[in-house]
Amino acid sequence: MAQSSLKQYLRSLRWTPLPVGVGLALICFQQYRHTRKREAAKLGTLDPCDCLADEWEVEAYKLLPLRYFSRAWGWVNGLELPEWSRKSVLGLYVRTFGCNMAEAEVEDLGKYRCLSELFRRPLKAGVRPVDPSAPVVSPTDGTILSFGTVSCGLLEQIKGVSYPLRKFLGPNCWSQGGPTVVTQRDDDDCFHRGCLSDSSNNQLYQCVIYLAPGDYHRFHSSADWKVYFRRHFPGELLSVNPSIAAWVRHLFVLNERVSYVGYWKHGFFSMTAVGATNVGCVKVYFDDQLKTNDKKWNTSTFHDNYFNKPVELFRGGEFGEFNLGSTIVLVFEAPKGTTVCVDVGQKVRMGQALFRIPKSYVGKTREEITHPGIQR
Repeated sequence: MAQSSLKQYLRSLRWTPLPVGVGLALICFQQYRHTRKREAAKLGTLDPCDCLADEWEVEAYKLLPLRYFSRAWGWVNGLELPEWSRKSVLGLYVRTFGCNMAEAEVEDLGKYRCLSELFRRPLKAGVRPVDPSAPVVSPTDGTILSFGTVSCGLLEQIKGVSYPLRKFLGPNCWSQGGPTVVTQRDDDDCFHRGCLSDSSNNQLYQCVIYLAPGDYHRFHSSADWKVYFRRHFPGELLSVNPSIAAWVRHLFVLNERVSYVGYWKHGFFSMTAVGATNVGCVKVYFDDQLKTNDKKWNTSTFHDNYFNKPVELFRGGEFGEFNLGSTIVLVFEAPKGTTVCVDVGQKVRMGQALFRIPKSYVGKTREEITHPGIQR
């Protein structure tokens, strides 16, 4: 009862920003508590669910003016730096976060007019070859947070903690019959089955990749597929750092995200770019109408955009970019027996194999596979 009253009180303060100093102190204190709990969980003396923040703690975290701060940070990133200061200012960022400028199309830091251009730097042709034997490859450089099959409509956030696919993607309007496919609004398993075009032979698979500040910030198509529509959830801009993902329940459901939904040769396929603190915007090259972190959006609902004709994408083809590190979530349908090629915590590079399907491309050389390659 007391916790419920506290939660209602915090919600009543939604439009009263928490002082930044107080908010940061609260986060540091809670992170200290969370770190102690996480160490206990590793030793097996505490359940992973007990490491998650209470509802009132999440509500307090959401009171921080993170969206305004992210817009301000995006503005700062876009400020043009004087030529004489570029190498020292940008060089500090490169050294701090370990950016590999030898792979960049433009290595000279003096050529980047602002920090935003450095974030979104293109790479040299050929430094990210696409694995010819894997039908699903990594869409970006980053770290694997979770992977595997989707169980009863639940996606894994961290080991032992899950969140519902129906809340992450929203109402099913892509399967035959549209939203009526989901007869029970709160039935996760029903939503799961509605996403499958062949439930007898196929399963849903998922993979979550976190982009750190020093990583390559552009993301590419993971497979050969067609995009039919985009769904934008304005949401929050909480941090998606792995430590926060292990603390905030349903983090990817709470945050702003852009889901692109369509089909590939095996059925349903979706790719979602998740926003985060300091991510000023998410840009998608074939979707000029997309505007993220914008004041006009109602953050309590979602907004759909149907393309006049399906957008055809190919493995390794350029998809979009973040203005700073964030997260990509893949959810797709594939034959049972599909194998995972990565481990949790593993660093991956764009084009690296994520999943292999039996009798699909295996054993063929790059020359034997007709593929358009990386789109520039």
